[in-house]
Amino acid sequence: MNTTARDLHVVLGAGPAGSTLAGELARRGHEVRLVDRSGTGATPEGVSRLKGDVGTVEGTRAAIEGAAVVYHCVNVAYHLQIEMMPGIQDAVLGAVEAEGARLVVLDTLYPYGETHGQVMTEDTPWHATSAKGRMRAALDEKYLAAHRTGRARVVLGRSADFVGPGVLNSSLGGAVFPGALTGGEVFGLGDIDLPHSYTDIRDVAAGLATLGENPDGDGRVWHLPTAPARTTREVFRMIEEKAGQPLNLAVKSEPRPFGPFGEVFMNSYAELFYQHTEPQVMDSTAIQDAFGIKPFPLDTTLDYTLAWYRTFLASQR
Repeated sequence: MNTTARDLHVVLGAGPAGSTLAGELARRGHEVRLVDRSGTGATPEGVSRLKGDVGTVEGTRAAIEGAAVVYHCVNVAYHLQIEMMPGIQDAVLGAVEAEGARLVVLDTLYPYGETHGQVMTEDTPWHATSAKGRMRAALDEKYLAAHRTGRARVVLGRSADFVGPGVLNSSLGGAVFPGALTGGEVFGLGDIDLPHSYTDIRDVAAGLATLGENPDGDGRVWHLPTAPARTTREVFRMIEEKAGQPLNLAVKSEPRPFGPFGEVFMNSYAELFYQHTEPQVMDSTAIQDAFGIKPFPLDTTLDYTLAWYRTFLASQR
């Protein structure tokens, strides 16, 4: 493991990815600061919590002061992403440049666009045609240019759809597990007989933490550790068996509101619905071979996720 003299790791964004990452970093022995707009809420053991504004360079500098490594896990509502994400990028890049910290960015598969079923590797061309895909590609080009020109040391970690403890707003999250456990509707999207990669949120955290600890991986895109793709129907059958009851399955062939996803969200997500009408297979061999990390088996992921949702649903009663 390669680290700098400073060992403060600052995680920006306290959603499922940021919070899980903060806990992972603390377990690895780092000093960890978790920053979000509220500065309140459940905080992993060994992590300090700070209220911060990453909308400006000044606010971000205050949030990351003293950091060796900064992890950008900030996200905003889908319908606001094109408007807000470039400004957040400018603030984060300006802050890490001024503070001399390395930057690890949590990224998506959107820049690839439609791949017509081809397996996605780090060498897959960026052919996005959706507005969000083009926006994400432009952000990534700017991050990598900042590294090439010596402005900041940057590395990007791309994830497939999240699944796991704490993950609610995902196609394999709040639209699936509560119904599987209670007998309510379980929602599938598009063609559920196509292979689809899902990344365990704990593998997101482990992959980002590993990139944060290894500066020799900087200056490029990595795919975060992800179990081999299965068809979504196969995943549903595994959940059904583990839940001990048949799934009340409702498949949505078009991007319309369903379950926890309302009209505003789905209208904004519609341009990305191709992810459910063609295979979405992400290969993470590169990071596994380079750093010796392996993803959780999907079977284990589903066990942990169902256990978390049982506790979560009980707490809501």
